[in-house]
Amino acid sequence: MRIGAHVRDDDPITAAAERGAEVVQFFLSDPQGWKAPKPHPQAAELRDSDLEVFIHSPYVINVASLNNRIRIPSRKSVAQQAKAAAEVGARGLVVHGGHVTKDDDPAEGIANWRKLFERQADEGGFAVPVLIENTAGGANAMARRFDMLSRLWDAVGEFGAGFCLDTCHAHAAGEDLPGIAERVRSITGRIDLVHLNDSRDAFGSSRDRHANIGAGEIDPDVLVAVCDTADAPVVVETPGDGQADDIGYLRDKVRG
Repeated sequence: MRIGAHVRDDDPITAAAERGAEVVQFFLSDPQGWKAPKPHPQAAELRDSDLEVFIHSPYVINVASLNNRIRIPSRKSVAQQAKAAAEVGARGLVVHGGHVTKDDDPAEGIANWRKLFERQADEGGFAVPVLIENTAGGANAMARRFDMLSRLWDAVGEFGAGFCLDTCHAHAAGEDLPGIAERVRSITGRIDLVHLNDSRDAFGSSRDRHANIGAGEIDPDVLVAVCDTADAPVVVETPGDGQADDIGYLRDKVRG
């Protein structure tokens, strides 16, 4: 098992070395904006390095949305981000599951996810795998509760969609962490990446506030067990000054 961190996007190679990370995740553009990524200055070095690279897409993307002014640029942005991710040698592009509004039918949001993959399949598919990430809150979220995730996977699983499991998000969503890797695989058949985060808030809070391991509300032994059973690369998205300690802790505790 390889363990790393979400790091600053300007110099991920140095940031990885500072943390002792074997895996890096970073943004290729403003996480709160729609602008297409620019070529990364370390692209060649990242492709040639031993690091496993993952790219996180901007938070503004919401593929499920029924609002054309959000959904259409979201589809375009996913394709742009995937192409740029391939240029840095990334193994996948993490995209939040998104949501529809309280007055919308979640089935339409699921249909919009399927349309994303159908349309891209007509163009040869995405440049890297798209990894759908579970989210912390929202009554009509596509990947918050696992009953909805199952409906989503029935629609997109055939296109090779990947899955990113976030432990803080699951905890905040009210999904029990013991046995969660097995539950996820029973739905998706795969876990491609783990975001291993403690939570500053209580179980079921719907609040997405990450904490360093042992500094939040999740039992560290439970987090270790998720790593042990997920059989996937691990990235901590915890406060930066504690990431090296988080990585070292997991290396000491995780069997893999």
